[in-house]
Amino acid sequence: MPSAGLAVLIGAVGGIVVVVSVLGLDKLKLDDPVGAISVHGTAGIWGIFAVLLSNPDATFMGQLIGTVVIIAWMFAASMVVLVILNKVMPLRVSEEEELEGMDIHECGMLAYPEFGPASQASDMHSGGNSDQGAARSKPVSNPATS
Repeated sequence: MPSAGLAVLIGAVGGIVVVVSVLGLDKLKLDDPVGAISVHGTAGIWGIFAVLLSNPDATFMGQLIGTVVIIAWMFAASMVVLVILNKVMPLRVSEEEELEGMDIHECGMLAYPEFGPASQASDMHSGGNSDQGAARSKPVSNPATS
């Protein structure tokens, strides 16, 4: 079992590993919106090898084999589950839904209107009449400041 100081060091290095991993995945343009690969994958691998710092019976080769087995098992198990799920209910949305945004299709409105034209959601519901959409998107004036 690691000492308290070693545990702090292992945790601190794990935190750095997560940050570097998130930045690396972003640079590689790999989609990991919640950082799960970095937290559970990359930092998890660091944790497996950090055992070498406190357990004299652990070997690098043993930790490496364990890591490879875990990755292979998780890949295979995930692939089986995702293939079955995709057959039952497709995991991807249509190209049209993807381009327009799922917030419009599932909620009927833009989730973050500040990142796009405010009339975009209104236009979709008004049949494309941009005048009507623009009228709805005008900010309401505050009588206290007028």
